[in-house]
Amino acid sequence: MYSLICRHAKIGLIPSQEPADQDVSTFQLENHRLLRASIFKSKLEKSKFAKFFLLIITMLGTSMVIGDGILTPSISVLSAVGGIKEATSAMTEERIVWISVGILVFLFMFQRMGTDKVGYAFAPIIFVWFIFIAGIGIYNFIKYDPLVIKALNPKYILDYFRRNHKNAWISLGGVVLCTTGTEALFADVGHFSVRSIRISTCAVTYPALILAYTGQAAYLRKNNSDVSDAFFKSIPGPMYWPMFVVAIFAAIIASQAMISGTFSIIQQSLSLGCFPRVKIVHTSSKYEGQVYIPEINYLLMVACVAVTLAFKNTVKIGNAYGIAVVFVMTLTSAFLVLIMIMIWKTKILLVILYVLVIASVELVYLSSVLYKFDQGGYLPVAFAMFLMSIMFTWNYVYRKKYYFELDHKVSPEKLKEVIIDTNSYRLPGLAIFYSELVHGIPPIFKHYVENVPALPSVLVFVSIKSLPISKVPMEERFLFRRVRPNDLNVFRCVVRYGYTDVRNEQEPFEKLLVERLGEFIKEDYKFSIVEESQGNHEEMDGDGSGNGENVDHDQEAVKRDIEVLEEAWRAGIVHFVGEQEVVAGKGASLGKRILIDYAFNFLKRNLRQSNEVFDIPQKRMLKVGMTYEL
Repeated sequence: MYSLICRHAKIGLIPSQEPADQDVSTFQLENHRLLRASIFKSKLEKSKFAKFFLLIITMLGTSMVIGDGILTPSISVLSAVGGIKEATSAMTEERIVWISVGILVFLFMFQRMGTDKVGYAFAPIIFVWFIFIAGIGIYNFIKYDPLVIKALNPKYILDYFRRNHKNAWISLGGVVLCTTGTEALFADVGHFSVRSIRISTCAVTYPALILAYTGQAAYLRKNNSDVSDAFFKSIPGPMYWPMFVVAIFAAIIASQAMISGTFSIIQQSLSLGCFPRVKIVHTSSKYEGQVYIPEINYLLMVACVAVTLAFKNTVKIGNAYGIAVVFVMTLTSAFLVLIMIMIWKTKILLVILYVLVIASVELVYLSSVLYKFDQGGYLPVAFAMFLMSIMFTWNYVYRKKYYFELDHKVSPEKLKEVIIDTNSYRLPGLAIFYSELVHGIPPIFKHYVENVPALPSVLVFVSIKSLPISKVPMEERFLFRRVRPNDLNVFRCVVRYGYTDVRNEQEPFEKLLVERLGEFIKEDYKFSIVEESQGNHEEMDGDGSGNGENVDHDQEAVKRDIEVLEEAWRAGIVHFVGEQEVVAGKGASLGKRILIDYAFNFLKRNLRQSNEVFDIPQKRMLKVGMTYEL
């Protein structure tokens, strides 16, 4: 949703937007705009505070989702394994905890296989799970108290609050756990079609859950003392062991959904420059949303095991879980209201109705779960603060580095000066200089030329850029510009990706770049010929001979440039990657020095370098060192 807002309004904190980005076929901007939406957009773009606030709230929501990815496996597996106490008294709490830890470790080791394979293995089991809970619900409903159906009357909700007052409000923190898991639907859209999610939710999931809770309510009408463990106690004797086994698998599947969601949102955060570099592994060629992140998988496993060993039961984890889930839902509603006003142009009455009906209910739930903040509810907040500090540190220095390059860039006019003044030799070959900079030549190039007076015959300055859209078609990925004069053979290239696109993992990046560059050279000369012919049309004296000579000259130039490119391709490609040493500038405050010199550099040393993220060949890579004083 943050990406969607960025696409329609200039709220990004890095000035890398280009008009050509909107020409991408998947960008899909609407031309018509209501006055209300225009005013709202204008105020948002002018307010620096609003831009920072939106980014911070996005980081908070992302951190809460990641925290949810830690708590869901812990509470799901621990509660499922805890059911074995009904079968044998020999199973102590300590044993249940260690069995849960073993299952969690197995679950995270299984992630590298990818959601596709995991889904094929677990889909039949989850279907059996829904049949079981629905069937047992119907059995208990008929056996114990069919009159419990009266609970569907909203009057009893009001009676419940009149009787219990504050305790009724506090109990909402437990009620909200019935809806957990729905906050991960955004990840499911990356794996399945919207229609399949609608059908499965409305036809299978929701009816099964309603029947299960209705059956448990009927059972508790006759067995009040079993309220603390109603699920397993309400299972008929012969069905206990089959249900226990299926429950274990269902807990693993529920955990899988949130783990996939965590991977998905981290991938998007990485694309927007809000998360440190990690390795993204795409596990399916069919669905681009199916990703696996080895480092995050390992950290999630360690965190899940630590939470399970520390809390040992589901009560405190449940309190923490509720806060994480409702916080995510509330922030989602806040962003949705913004999108309804500014992008969808929804009628204001419908926006107010949404706020009153949906958002207000979520705020009531949020107030209830926050009541148990000191009973385990602090855990997701602590996770979120820790993750936000990492994300903010990375994003802050990322932006500072970009502005440093922007302030010290080499203009195209000065490029020829730099090359001529340093008396650089041009050797056969193609050099790719990587930089975050979209506009201009990065300062690291000048630094390199001053120290190494030799350059390959063709230079391409590549900027890997993420657009606020999910996917960029392959034919629209490369955006080239030529640096004049033409005889320098210097080009700038912006390689545009959506936040779910594969980066250089299965596609032959070098070959694609050279092919697209060759096409661009031909198109560039064609465009030049058209411009020259239009400019000279009025000056020509009727015979057109001058224009013909220009065409012949340009055709020869195209042929020559293509030959130079092919020769450079055959001679070999060298990848130049900047190895920036980032330090706080003189006179920087203590906080800034801690943030840049210690926090950021610690993250940088312990995480993947850019060449590992973009899969740059090690044998043909040169790192150019330079110090950035921010």
